[in-house]
Amino acid sequence: MRVLVVEDFEVLARSIGTGLRREGMAVDVVLDGTAALDRLADTRYDVVVLDRDLPGVPGDEVCRQLARGRSETRILMLTASGTIEDRVDGLGLGADDYLPKPFAFAELVARIRALARRTGPPLPPTLAWADLTLDPARRTASRAGRRLELSAKEFALLECLLAAPGLVISAEDLLERVWDEAADPFSSAVKHTMHRLRAKLGDPPVIRTIREGGYCIGPS
Repeated sequence: MRVLVVEDFEVLARSIGTGLRREGMAVDVVLDGTAALDRLADTRYDVVVLDRDLPGVPGDEVCRQLARGRSETRILMLTASGTIEDRVDGLGLGADDYLPKPFAFAELVARIRALARRTGPPLPPTLAWADLTLDPARRTASRAGRRLELSAKEFALLECLLAAPGLVISAEDLLERVWDEAADPFSSAVKHTMHRLRAKLGDPPVIRTIREGGYCIGPS
């Protein structure tokens, strides 16, 4: 899942970014509306966490432009004002959800995950293939009843593959969906993480490498 955090209070912005990365999300952080629009023009995000009170281009205008472009990116608007009128106003601008400050981080994570599920075809709460199961909400995965101890990146890779069984996903797409702006596009991060994931999944192998294509989980 790729998330853009737009928040002008740098300490809070970095804190949110760090916390979301620990939850296995790929997160980019910007501090004003102009930078947000630049990122949105170049990168596809599942969810934007958007503060309303931004310098430069206001958060309301960022929201309007996204809504006007009929982007599939979902918008979670943040604001220090939590009145009903403000919430209605924010949703009327095109936001998909609204969270007043201060907020519990667990609630922020839950709302982001709920919005991300709406960016594509509906997915079941638990993803499965053969004897392999993954619960995105509980952050658990198992095979044949055996709990898998996966890193955040390993879990995110497996989630991407299980969300599209039978489809080939390129290494470039996986790098974009699982890593963030800090990732080197010429690195072998996907290859090395996939190697560790396969070792943890054990035999028989369930992830196939498609030459010059990418990776696939599902029937051959």
